[in-house]
Amino acid sequence: MPAVLYGHGTEARHVSLPGHDVLLALRTANVLIRLEGLPGGSELALPKAVQRDPIRGSVEHVDLILVTQGEKVTVDVPLQVSGEVAVDGMLDQQMVQIAVEAEATNIPTRIEIDIEGMAIGASVHAGDLSLPEGSTLAVDAELLVLHVIAAPTAEQMEAGLGIEAEEDAVPAEDEPAPVPDAPGGAPGPAS
Repeated sequence: MPAVLYGHGTEARHVSLPGHDVLLALRTANVLIRLEGLPGGSELALPKAVQRDPIRGSVEHVDLILVTQGEKVTVDVPLQVSGEVAVDGMLDQQMVQIAVEAEATNIPTRIEIDIEGMAIGASVHAGDLSLPEGSTLAVDAELLVLHVIAAPTAEQMEAGLGIEAEEDAVPAEDEPAPVPDAPGGAPGPAS
């Protein structure tokens, strides 16, 4: 698989990587890849951009950025929500991942949020998240991650879908449908 390796002030290098191994590695968000056999020894890299075939979904090209052990990088980490909100509530999740700064060799795989029993009106902001040790937020702490809203009633859902409005728009069976006038003003057969 073709790839480009860049970073740390070096020129971009075009490399070829074992396709199957790369596909397996890319299943993990923010995977750290050790590249062996490069001039100057092995290197650590993070996938920065992945180009996929739009029809098959197969990976066609990967951009990798060089990192060193202990270096801080900013990455998007997936948010994993667990639990159920209060009975009359509905979860409104605003974000599915959040940007954090972490050591390249210690990037969290996910950030968990427990919403068990959260009441209507409760919310979680970025600053409320429990980040793993060594990770810090790379976004505003006041950023809304999720909140609990009142679940809509059946009547509200019907009104929102316009079910009653559609029923009113259907002509009654005893009313004849209007027939357009034929050219010249004389009624003619409907086409």
